Amino acid sequence: MPGIFIFSEDNALAGQLLTPALELKKSLNQPITALALSEADAKALAALGADKVIFLQSASKWVDGFAEAIFSQVSKATASVLLVGGTLRGKTVAAYVAAKLNAGMTTDAKTLKVDNGKVLATRVLYAGLALCEEEVALPAVVTIRARTFLAPPAAATAGTVETVAVEGDSRVTVGAITPTGETGVDISAAGKLVAVGRGFRKKEDLKLAEDLAAVLKAELACTRGVAEDEHWLPVARYVGISGQTVKPDLYLAVGLSGQVQHMVGCRESKVIVAVNTDERAPIFEASDYGIVGDLYEVLPLLTAALRK
Repeated sequence: MPGIFIFSEDNALAGQLLTPALELKKSLNQPITALALSEADAKALAALGADKVIFLQSASKWVDGFAEAIFSQVSKATASVLLVGGTLRGKTVAAYVAAKLNAGMTTDAKTLKVDNGKVLATRVLYAGLALCEEEVALPAVVTIRARTFLAPPAAATAGTVETVAVEGDSRVTVGAITPTGETGVDISAAGKLVAVGRGFRKKEDLKLAEDLAAVLKAELACTRGVAEDEHWLPVARYVGISGQTVKPDLYLAVGLSGQVQHMVGCRESKVIVAVNTDERAPIFEASDYGIVGDLYEVLPLLTAALRK
C-alpha cells in the first residue's frame, strides 16, 4: 500500500518531519512510516504519531551507507512521498533515493501540500528575497531543514515498531567520533534571544546586551560581522542564511541593520523588537516593535526597567 515515509539521522528533526507528514496523511489518506537507526529513536517516533516505525538494524554507523536500505524500504512500499531531514547527510541520502526511484525532488521546503497528484512545495530563493512554489509529481522526495516545523504532541495511540536487519554500505566505516570541544548553548533552542550587531563600538560594550539578556533570561546571538569579522562572539551564536535559524518567542535585535541575509535566520520569531538609531533601517520593516534610539542609552534603561 502506498504511504508517506520520513527519515532523518537526527531524531529531533525526524520528529519535526512528522508534522508535515501528518498533514499529507489527511490529503493522501495514506499511513506514515518512519525509518529509524536506533531502537530508542524508533519508539520515540512511534509515540509521536507514526503509524509504523522501521528500525533499520545494522552494525554500520555511516549514515550515508543506509541509502540503499532506505531505497529498498521506500520502493517496496511504493511510497508516495519521502520526507528527509535536510542535514548534509540527509540530502545525500535523499538525492540517492530520488535517483534510484526516478522521482522528482525538492529541497529545503518551507510548506507542503498535495494537489492533483502533485506535491506543491514552497521554498526560499535568493537569500530570502523571494519564495517559489515547485510542483513535484508523485512519488516525490522532499528535504526539510531543522526547525521548519515543530514536532507534534504525543499521539493518543503509539504506532508499531518493526526491526529489519539491513546491510550498511561497508566501503566507509566510522573509526571514531570526536566532539569539537565547543561549549555553550544551542541558540536555536532558546525561547528568548538578544541579538547584537555592529552598532556596538567595541567588544567590551557587549556587556550592555549581556546584562539585558540576563534580566530577560535570554541567550546572546549576533550577526555574521560580529562573529566572523570581529570575532567578538563564537560562530555558533551567529544567526543568518549561513548560520543558525532560530524561532524564539522573543528576538530583541540591537544595533543591527536587518539585512535580508540575517533576517532569513530569524524572521519566523514570534515577536521581533528592534533598537536602532536609523529609523530607515530594514530591521524595522520586519519588527513587531521598534525603538529608534542610541543603544548605549536605551539598553541600560530597558535593563533597569525590567529589574524592577
